[in-house]
Amino acid sequence: MERQKLPNATTSLVLGILSLVTCICYGVFGLPLGIIAFVLGNNAMKVYNENPDNYISSGNASAGRIIGIIGTVINLIFILTIVYVLYKIGFDALKDPELMQQRVNEIFGA
Repeated sequence: MERQKLPNATTSLVLGILSLVTCICYGVFGLPLGIIAFVLGNNAMKVYNENPDNYISSGNASAGRIIGIIGTVINLIFILTIVYVLYKIGFDALKDPELMQQRVNEIFGA
């Protein structure tokens, strides 16, 4: 029997990389991509571990799973940072530029 590529391994890797690249989009796109990359990588690793002789390698699945975890963590940190900054500045300051400048100066000590 000829060895074949592991299903969803490359997809997991690509989604993991995209989750890292899109983390600058306020975590909106990167977080779900990282979670999906992790899940697909886990599923591909389970398929590989059940029958390793049928597949060429598990490298892409393993890398996709790891990059998915890293992308998820970075996106969560980014989202939590944005929420914290909005909490410290206040939602009322978002409508008033002078109040926002005052609160930012208070936070950063300028």
